[in-house]
Amino acid sequence: MEIGARYSGEGKCRVTVWAPFSKDVALCIVGPESREIQGVVDSMGYWLFEVEDLFPGATYLFRLDNGTLRPDPASHFQPKGVHGPSQVVDRTFPWSDTGWSGVPMEEMIVYELHVGTFTEESSFEAVIPRLNDLYDLGITALEIMPVGQFPGERNWGYDGTYLFAVQNSYGGPQGLKRLVDACHGQGLAVILDVVYNHLGPEGNYLREFGPYFTDKYSTPWGSALNFDDAYSDEVRNFFIENALYWFRDFHVDALRLDAVHAIHDMSARPFLQELSERVADFSTRERKFYLIAESDQNDVRIVNPSDKGGHGIDAQWCDDLHHAIHALLTGERSGYYQDFGKVEDLAKALQEGFVYSWIYSKYRKRRHGSSSLAIPGSKFVVFSQNHDQVGNRSLGDRLPRLVSFEALKLAAGAVILSPYIPLLFMGEEYAEESPFLYFVSHSDPKLVRATREGRRLEFKTSDVPPDPQDPETFHRSRISWQKRHVGRHRVMLEFYQQLIRLRKETPALCHLRKDCLEVFTKGGLIFLRRWDSSSTVLCIMNFGKTPVDFRFDFGKKEWKKVIDSAEACWMGPGTSMPVLIKQTEKFQIKPQGFVMYEEV
Repeated sequence: MEIGARYSGEGKCRVTVWAPFSKDVALCIVGPESREIQGVVDSMGYWLFEVEDLFPGATYLFRLDNGTLRPDPASHFQPKGVHGPSQVVDRTFPWSDTGWSGVPMEEMIVYELHVGTFTEESSFEAVIPRLNDLYDLGITALEIMPVGQFPGERNWGYDGTYLFAVQNSYGGPQGLKRLVDACHGQGLAVILDVVYNHLGPEGNYLREFGPYFTDKYSTPWGSALNFDDAYSDEVRNFFIENALYWFRDFHVDALRLDAVHAIHDMSARPFLQELSERVADFSTRERKFYLIAESDQNDVRIVNPSDKGGHGIDAQWCDDLHHAIHALLTGERSGYYQDFGKVEDLAKALQEGFVYSWIYSKYRKRRHGSSSLAIPGSKFVVFSQNHDQVGNRSLGDRLPRLVSFEALKLAAGAVILSPYIPLLFMGEEYAEESPFLYFVSHSDPKLVRATREGRRLEFKTSDVPPDPQDPETFHRSRISWQKRHVGRHRVMLEFYQQLIRLRKETPALCHLRKDCLEVFTKGGLIFLRRWDSSSTVLCIMNFGKTPVDFRFDFGKKEWKKVIDSAEACWMGPGTSMPVLIKQTEKFQIKPQGFVMYEEV
C-alpha cells in the first residue's frame, strides 16, 4: 500500500494514511485555500482521499476524530518543520542518469558525510561542487547521514520524525534529487542512512495515528517500533514503503540501516528479511539496490541468505576492525576497548572480520558474536573513523587529535588495503582535526534540558561535553575543506589517493576473497599477504612505538617496494626498508610504520 500524498498530474492527488482505530479522519487543506475533505476507510484501516484541484505546493494536515490537527506521518516535505503542515510534492524530476547502472558492492570506496557540517552552507547544493574532489580521491560511493525531517536546523539526523520528508533546511526533496543526479554524473553511487529502530522525540505523532509502537520491548528511546505485535503488518508496510521510496523516487543506490540490533522482532519472518526480499524484488538485472546494516551483535545471520537462516542483507559494518585499530594506536581501554589491544586482535579482524566470534568478552561479561570466517569480504564495511566512533566521544575528538601523523598513515593503510569495503569519514582523507560533536536544535525547553543532562551523565569523566543545543557546538563540527591543500593535510590526502589507486589497480587487491589471503603476527608485527593469479602483495605493519627488526623470508622471488609510510615524501621519519629485496635478509621497520611490497 502506497502511503502519503501521491500527485498524478492535472490537479489530481491521492492521499493515504493508516489510522485503524479512528472513527473519522479528515484531510484538511490549509493552503493556498482552506477546505476539509472526508475520507473512506478500507478493511485494514487505511483512509483514502481522492482529491481534485490539489497541486504541488499545497499544504495539508489530518484531523483525527475531530481532534488536533497533525501532519502526515508519510509526509514528503515539511516546509515549516516537524510541527507544521505537510506539502504536496511533484515527484517528477529532470533526471540525467538514465544510463546509470550503479557501483557493485565490492567496488565501493565509501565517503560518509553529514550535510550540515560538510559545507558552510549546510545544503545539498553546496555538496555538489566538492564531488569532483571526492572522485579524484578515488571515492566511488557517497554515504549521506539521515536526512528525514528533524526538529530545527541542527541535528545528526537520528532524531528524525518524518522519514519520507527530506530535511527542509538542507534543500528539501528537490535538493536531494539534484545531489543524487550530480553524484551519478560524477560516477559516484549514493548510500542514504535511514533509521528504522526509533523516531526522535520532538514532532513524533505516530502514536496518535496507530499502533506503530509496542510495549513488548524496551529501548533506549522508550517503546520499540512494532514489527511483530498486533497490527505489525501495516507498520512494516510503512518502513518498507520508505525504503522503496528512496530507491524509486530519489534513485538512491543503497540504504545504510542504522543500529539494526535495536530492531526487536521475534517473528518467524523477521522484518529485516522481508525488507531485503522486497528490495531484491525491486532490483532489476540492470540495476541492483543494496542494503547495508549497522549492528553491534557480530551476527552473521544479518548477511547470510534466508536459505541459511539469515536476513539476506547485502553487507554490514564491522566495528571490530575499528576497535582493534583504535585500541592499538591510542592505548585506550575503557568501554568496549577493554576487549581489544593486541596485534592478534587486528590480525583476526583482517583475516575474518569479527574478532569476537562466540568468545568471552570482558566488556559484555559473556561470550559474544559468531564466526565470520566464511563470509566474503564484500559483506563487511570497515573504517578507522566514522560519525559514531568520533561523535560519541565526549569531546568529539577525531583520530588526528589522539595519535601521531605516522599512526594516521598506518591506520589508513590497514583499512584501505584490507579485504573489505573501506569507509572514510568526511575530512579523514586530509587529517581533519575539527571535532564532530553531538548537536541538536530542539524547540521544547524540557527536551533541551533532558538532552543536556543525558549527555552529561553519559560521560563520567573530567571532560564536560559541549552543550548540544548551543549553535557553536554545531559550528565547531564543520570541516575545514581548505586545509586539504596545505602542509601535512595535503600529504595525507596524497597518501590516501595513492592507497586507493593501489587498491583499484593492483590485481591482488582488487578482489575481496578470503581464500587468497593470509594474515599472521611475528615479533609484534602484522603481515598481510594477498594474491591472485597475476600478483602477490605483502603489507607489513608495526603498531608499536619502537622500531622492530625482522627477517624477510617470503619466497625466493624478488619483492619491490610499492609504498612506505616512513619515506620523506610522506613526511615520514625516513625509511629503513630497501626498494628491492632479492633474498632472505634482516630488516627494520620504523615505529607505526606501514610498507607494502609486490612480488616481481
